[in-house]
Amino acid sequence: MTGVAGRGGGCRGSGRRAAAGKEGGRSRSAQPRAAGGGGSGSGGGSEEEEQEQQRDGGSLFLVNKSGFPMDGQTWERMWGHVERVHPDGGAVAAAIRSAARLARPSVPPVPNYKLSMSIPEWLQAIQTYMKMLQYNHTGTQFFEIRKSRPLSGLMETAREMTRESLPIKCLEAVILGIYLTNGQPSVERFPISFKTHFSGNYFHHVVLGIYCNGRYGSLGMSRRSDLMDKPLTYRTLSDLIFEFEDSYKKYLHSVKKVKIGLYVPHEPHSFQPIEWKQLVLNVSKMMRTDVRKELEKFARDMRMKILKPSSAHSPMKERPRGKSLSPRRRQGSPQRRACRRDKSPAVLDKKGDLAALNEVGYQLRI
Repeated sequence: MTGVAGRGGGCRGSGRRAAAGKEGGRSRSAQPRAAGGGGSGSGGGSEEEEQEQQRDGGSLFLVNKSGFPMDGQTWERMWGHVERVHPDGGAVAAAIRSAARLARPSVPPVPNYKLSMSIPEWLQAIQTYMKMLQYNHTGTQFFEIRKSRPLSGLMETAREMTRESLPIKCLEAVILGIYLTNGQPSVERFPISFKTHFSGNYFHHVVLGIYCNGRYGSLGMSRRSDLMDKPLTYRTLSDLIFEFEDSYKKYLHSVKKVKIGLYVPHEPHSFQPIEWKQLVLNVSKMMRTDVRKELEKFARDMRMKILKPSSAHSPMKERPRGKSLSPRRRQGSPQRRACRRDKSPAVLDKKGDLAALNEVGYQLRI
């Protein structure tokens, strides 16, 4: 995924870090992936490749599904893509791959929260860490992110990102941002996705929306500095979305759709998947006043915890026609009485013994 079209530059640094990771063998995730679980073995067919090579903005969007170290097929495909799309692709690839010795890439330390930090300072530390990882310009996303995967599995992928310290793209940054903010229950996180149009092509981008102490902001990664993190200063959700829309206009992108998900739970071991698009707005066909109204209603419902993820609603079982849902009564079991047993106080029989009544007609209690 990419926020704004841009092919030139940046590939050299990402390629060197990926090459160092490949040659150095510093990975801790060399276990083979199951074929049915998104992995692509070296013997994968062309059908698998076509499914993997999705298009975003008119260019191929490749994903590494083999884990680390990369398998040979994914490795060669990444360099082939670099040579095709980079202005000096052939020279860049040859210079890196034929180098006798590559400089060891720096591994930025994972930020640690301190009690003296305010929430904006902590969010800035997380964003600085992402920037130190750098944006991935190789054209191949190094970490596979399946949106339907449970949160616990995505958090394991985030831990892998901190171990490998490789460049990331916008979707990986969202997962990493969720992972690093898990220990702050006062910080609510939710995904914000954009679909934009430019020069006859459609582009997709996603950031992590943040809500804390009555203010909105965001974390993320992009080629453009004003399409990723936003400070925690926006009073309403619509103000934040309109800020992104204005930033897109600087690059002649028109925003077509905005998708907003629900708050992500702070339980890292949850089996619940992330709700990515609870609200979908076709903003290109709406007035700003209507967009603001929809966003504020949605934000209010989220703050009040009214909205539930679609996965939480289990489908109702259809009752078979003519059949009862209660268990069948066995033949030997006694039949129920026709009427319920009356638990009200017993009423005196008129023909009963009147000896217990005094001359006024009241019952004497001893």
